[in-house]
Amino acid sequence: LALLETRCIGHECVPSICRWSSAPSMPTYFLHSNKMSEVEKAFRKFAVYGDTSATGNDMTGKNFSKMCKECGVMDGKAVTSTDVDIVFNKVKTKGARTITFAEFQQAMKELCSKRFKGKSPEEALQAVYSLIEGKEPGSVGTTKATKVGGVERLTDTSKYTGSHKERFDESGKGKGLAGRQDLTDNSGYVGAYKGAGTYDQTH
Repeated sequence: LALLETRCIGHECVPSICRWSSAPSMPTYFLHSNKMSEVEKAFRKFAVYGDTSATGNDMTGKNFSKMCKECGVMDGKAVTSTDVDIVFNKVKTKGARTITFAEFQQAMKELCSKRFKGKSPEEALQAVYSLIEGKEPGSVGTTKATKVGGVERLTDTSKYTGSHKERFDESGKGKGLAGRQDLTDNSGYVGAYKGAGTYDQTH
């Protein structure tokens, strides 16, 4: 027995305690930890969106819905806005208006099985987190001009008619005041007369 106590093969032996010397697999641990930190960063960015007093520690239902939509968790088919609202109300503390990051993780566990049917719970959760990591709210910075549907037609000055047409020159640049008001012509010629300034040349 004494011999066995002093020779623990494959172990690091200390009096009365016997521990494995081999450490857990590090790459897997770091991969998971790194992914979670990226997801948490995204959570905080969406949590403070539109609220200057927000701390980033908890998220409103409106911002949760925005995050799910912009990150692709809500696809309108497998996961709808109704699903997102139901899950939000399910995971939040009773009476609270926001969810914490821990509750957010619980919500993702609920949604991932709907979003990625056929995958194992672990694979589905990783897939959902892959959609979220590194993302931030879409309308940060300047708003881009849209060219969808009828907007392009409405903003094309070459297609304007009537009085609106008079407000822009051929290049589409606005004429300013001259395009909006009838300025008085004090030259002495009748309005729209094309021969103004030609008298001296012909006599």
